[in-house]
Amino acid sequence: MPQDPRTAYPQPPYSDAKQAPPGDTAAMNPQPDHGETSYKGSGRLAGKVALITGGDSGIGRAVAIAYAREGADVLISYLDEHTDAEETARWVREAGRKVVLAPGDITDPAHCRALVERTVSELGGIHILVNNAAFQRTHESIEEISDEEWDTTFRTNIHAQFYLCKAAIPRMQPGATIVNTTSINAKTPSPSLLAYATTKGAIANFTAGLAQSVAEKGIRVNCVAPGPIWTPLIPSTMPADEVKDFGATTPLARAGQPVELAPAYVLLASDESSYMTGALIPVTGGKPML
Repeated sequence: MPQDPRTAYPQPPYSDAKQAPPGDTAAMNPQPDHGETSYKGSGRLAGKVALITGGDSGIGRAVAIAYAREGADVLISYLDEHTDAEETARWVREAGRKVVLAPGDITDPAHCRALVERTVSELGGIHILVNNAAFQRTHESIEEISDEEWDTTFRTNIHAQFYLCKAAIPRMQPGATIVNTTSINAKTPSPSLLAYATTKGAIANFTAGLAQSVAEKGIRVNCVAPGPIWTPLIPSTMPADEVKDFGATTPLARAGQPVELAPAYVLLASDESSYMTGALIPVTGGKPML
């Protein structure tokens, strides 16, 4: 029977228990669904190798699980959330695939170059780069945003994508793909997420421009634009009242789950999207991106 998208996953209100950034998956209520028991692979990425930033939790974990079940080996880049990263790695290994855990700070260009080199040396190549890691904080006014936080947001969300793409593209062969995570904030920026939203607009433009630049190499570049998705970033960076009703204003009246993003990332990484480059796929619960 068809599944009603309004009630397929937990609906608001959600627990408004506050967490310290960047948040802990195990402490969330309800628990996010990353596809642990539901995602079924079909060999769409067989023999490929993926580097996923922010792969320890949230959307990154869902993508890692899906890619592994589709046949890919995975390097998981994350800052220092070792417990979450080990849990993601466990699911990759259960799918019978190789996994490399690579903690460190992607705001450092040298670390980004090292991530690419580790992917190639330990997994045998790099066919897919998923630029997913993100930093966000909420503020009521621009005066509350420190110069340091503005810089950190840009260095994490957009500078790191530049560093990683610059390092990865020379190691990629025709048929390789890059998938960037932008946001609905790229088109409808939330004023309380000023720095974050600004970087997400930059990512959408970076994707479109880079796709044209590398098409002659046979490399495709696309991006996914999530709407409100239930990840550790939410209870750790947003006010309690917003967390409680998170996603309620979408047409589907709920937050999305990380597993609901995974098929878009699989499509863009697979040969099934061979004529897609420079594209943006919205996964927003019905909120339009026009």
